[in-house]
Amino acid sequence: MSGTQEKDNKQGEQATHVVLKVLGEEGDKVLIRMKRSSQFKKLMDLYCDRQSVDFWSIAFFFNTRQLTPNLTPDEDGDVIDAFFKMPHRRRN
Repeated sequence: MSGTQEKDNKQGEQATHVVLKVLGEEGDKVLIRMKRSSQFKKLMDLYCDRQSVDFWSIAFFFNTRQLTPNLTPDEDGDVIDAFFKMPHRRRN
């Protein structure tokens, strides 16, 4: 492959992939590379596996909005926040 073909392939790959940073509540950072067409469920599962936490115990947010598993990423370099869900309490 010529140099320009390799460069075009890398640019095409960058256009189809994004790198997202997931920041945990305890200050941990996880970089995840995924396709733009992949749903956030993949990111959520991967983060939970790496942190050894249950999927249902974590809530993921982007710009103060909670992410749902069926959404897809917008921009390369976006930062996703991961928080432990609070247990529900009964009101008296």
